[in-house]
Amino acid sequence: MNILDKIVAHKKKEVASAKKRVSYVELEESEYFHRETYSFKEFLLDPERSGIIAEFKRKSPSKGIINDKVRVSAVTNGYAGAGASALSVLTDRNFFMGRKADLVKARSVNNIPILRKDFMIDEYQVIEAKALGADIILLIAAILTPAEIDTMATLAKSIGLNVLLEVHNLEELERSIHPKLDAIGVNNRNLADFTVSVETSYELAKHIPAEFMKISESAISDPETIRHLKLAGFNGFLIGETFMKQADPAQAMRDFVAQL
Repeated sequence: MNILDKIVAHKKKEVASAKKRVSYVELEESEYFHRETYSFKEFLLDPERSGIIAEFKRKSPSKGIINDKVRVSAVTNGYAGAGASALSVLTDRNFFMGRKADLVKARSVNNIPILRKDFMIDEYQVIEAKALGADIILLIAAILTPAEIDTMATLAKSIGLNVLLEVHNLEELERSIHPKLDAIGVNNRNLADFTVSVETSYELAKHIPAEFMKISESAISDPETIRHLKLAGFNGFLIGETFMKQADPAQAMRDFVAQL
């Protein structure tokens, strides 16, 4: 099994356990479930913001611990102050040292869209994402069938969530396009061997229909790369490790944005 297979296998057990602990009714009665979500598109296209989706990530399977010394509330609020168009918060504990509580904390101190970054395989996680305070969910084409994408995207939109579809190649893109998506993200990281290449974004850009916002994910460490990606039609840029590997991720983002 590659790492993605291992993550999905563990996620199935994790979701089954979560369903036993917290019911759908309890999720729907949570503080954040009935809040009006922020528009991903509105914030992403706001000329006063950077287009950056700034990610809080302590660890990754490929790099190990990136930064486990900083607080999610301070970092995400700093990202927002530095001009982030949205935040991405990892909630996977086993492989990324994320916590569901991280998303709740980020929501409590920020007034911009938040993406729940996790491996969504079940409708329960969609309801849970809204309950935690997310505005956007991530659907990864590599682990979902077109029918599963339809089911989860339809549910997400019915409760006000924005939907970001992540693809790694043309085959995933063509089989997974759905009218209820808000944005399509091109992950420049090969999840089988973890190599990264921003060329993946350039190659797929022309195949993404115009009605969807285009997001480039991973392998972005230079402001010049963002300038080139904008010329290729990209609206958003998910950046995590470039900022998180610094002692002060928010300051790292401020320095980065100053060069745009």
